[in-house]
Amino acid sequence: MTDLHALPVTAADGTTTTLAAYRGQVLLVVNVASKCGFTPQYTALEALHRRYGPQGFAVLGFPCNQFGGQEPGDAAEIANFCSLTYDVSFPLFAKVDVNGADAAPLFRHLKAAAPGVLGSEGIKWNFTKFLIDRTGEGVKRYAPTTKPEELANEIERLLG
Repeated sequence: MTDLHALPVTAADGTTTTLAAYRGQVLLVVNVASKCGFTPQYTALEALHRRYGPQGFAVLGFPCNQFGGQEPGDAAEIANFCSLTYDVSFPLFAKVDVNGADAAPLFRHLKAAAPGVLGSEGIKWNFTKFLIDRTGEGVKRYAPTTKPEELANEIERLLG
């Protein structure tokens, strides 16, 4: 069984790290993009992060440019956009691939743990969300069209 918290991820500054700092927390992992029709979801994602953060919850954003080239910027541009436009305070990691041969290990794990429609593993678009319980094992996938605020009851249940 793979330990989600031990999988390598790349921080926004380019250093390799893990999600070990988030062990014991409820997590919402989202592949994000700055030029997507779903980009305004940053507002609701930030609201969830601020509302539930003190109870052991974190939103983790992973910029992705695999869908329509909607995340063309570098890490500094992405961080600047998110901060100035949406006052994002939740962690943003380095840009990742979520599908294909170069998919980040975290997203390979999440897709296998929570397949999409009809058992498909591929992520279909930006702002696909993966809600992860405190153990790192319970994973549920939500479509880009699912508004972050619709996850509040499930987040509260997982926070216990």
